[in-house]
Amino acid sequence: MSHAGIPIEVLHHWRRLAGAGGQLIDSGLINQTFLMDADDEQFILQHLHPVFDAAVNRDIQAVTGHLRQQGLTTPLLIPCDDGALCCDYQGKIWRLLSYIPGRSFNAVTSPTIAYEAGHMAAQFHAALSDFDYNYRYSRGHVHDTPAHLTKLTRTLARHKGHRLYAEVQPLAEHVLEITERFSEIDKLPLRHCHGDLKISNIIFDEHSRAICLVDLDTVNRMAWPLEMGDALRSWCNPRTEVQLRASLDLEILDHVLTGYASAAPGWLSREEKQSLVMGLARICLELSARFLRDSLREAYFGWDNATYATRGDHNLARGRAMAALFDDVTQKRSAAEKIVNDRLGGM
Repeated sequence: MSHAGIPIEVLHHWRRLAGAGGQLIDSGLINQTFLMDADDEQFILQHLHPVFDAAVNRDIQAVTGHLRQQGLTTPLLIPCDDGALCCDYQGKIWRLLSYIPGRSFNAVTSPTIAYEAGHMAAQFHAALSDFDYNYRYSRGHVHDTPAHLTKLTRTLARHKGHRLYAEVQPLAEHVLEITERFSEIDKLPLRHCHGDLKISNIIFDEHSRAICLVDLDTVNRMAWPLEMGDALRSWCNPRTEVQLRASLDLEILDHVLTGYASAAPGWLSREEKQSLVMGLARICLELSARFLRDSLREAYFGWDNATYATRGDHNLARGRAMAALFDDVTQKRSAAEKIVNDRLGGM
């Protein structure tokens, strides 16, 4: 093993990593990510979560190639010495990416960051507007809210003996009793989307200007209100993902949509804009259900073991926060929709 806990056999797939040192970047919920120092160069080495298979790297290669042709900065896959896009070591997939220097944030801390995040998302969407590609990999049931609620119901039935069940069950029932399924969103066109626009997936420079989007495993087609709804639940909540008093910051929403409007793709329709706020509400509900499910299963999301005793405790905190955010978005729906109309128009 290397000093960072990376199997030396993995490093042997790239000659440029000979003698490299690695440092774990403890920021992602899914993939295990290392910053590698090799002589005067830096790279990103990732061990993919089992939910992803090797085919996702073909998608990333295609997407990043197109983004680069459109003039956007993007991390690029660095093939193994034998030309493969990744390596498989003992059933685990590893890949190497170029490193984009900069910094990331866990929350939107200023109007500038909000504007830049919105502008970056719009640039990304516009750059992929003419992308003619059939994705090789799909996570399946992405933002299928009824499916996630069904899975939560089944998990509650199967894990009644779990140590956290008494805390999870009342909140889960609150989530499940919300019967609206937001079905109109599912009738909208499927657009090329990033799929996970949390603020920590944007790299900024020292002046807080957005440089690029990272973590492109989730790029695929989906409804735009769900893509941006997921972004807004991350960007417009002034508290961290686990703080219970989660709320929708309308001022930040205004700055985000002003930034998005500055580079918005031409295909954005009136119906898509009209569905944005309810897309945000649906994402909050869906995420709460997913976190609560993993509170009992303790099998999917990463967790902060320095703060929480178990994966279940961390995911319970996340589930509570997302349920609180859903309630706040619902209460502020009219005000939020006015901002969408003022900034994006056409409603």
